[in-house]
Amino acid sequence: MPSFSRSSLAKLKTCDPRLGAIFKAVVKHLDCIVVCGRRGMVEQEKAYLEGKSKLHYPDSSHNAEPPDLSMAVDVVPCVKGKGAVWDSRQCCVLAGYVMARAYDFGYGIRWGGDWDMDLDVNDQTFNDLVHYELVGE
Repeated sequence: MPSFSRSSLAKLKTCDPRLGAIFKAVVKHLDCIVVCGRRGMVEQEKAYLEGKSKLHYPDSSHNAEPPDLSMAVDVVPCVKGKGAVWDSRQCCVLAGYVMARAYDFGYGIRWGGDWDMDLDVNDQTFNDLVHYELVGE
């Protein structure tokens, strides 16, 4: 059974516990790596400059400041024998599983491959296929 590394668990601890619950359930069945939880100003501006985010600090869901927890997390799927894979198809497989687990818990979640949450992945102008954020209460 897959499990998170210490690094992934440490990043997940910077996130809202609901994200922790979702991804701890996901990793039991689909191997994945947490690459980013909470981002400070320097990390957010770097992500913006690299084109990985469309938002400046402090406007991203990643930008909670201690003691607050991030409402967003970036998670990359792993493929047996290949490790972390930044492949759009693998990201879609993971996203479907993540959204199903979030639904099971009763949590609203938005995926960076379907920002408007209409289940149409072809109407996006910016894809962030490793991004997940909590929505609603």
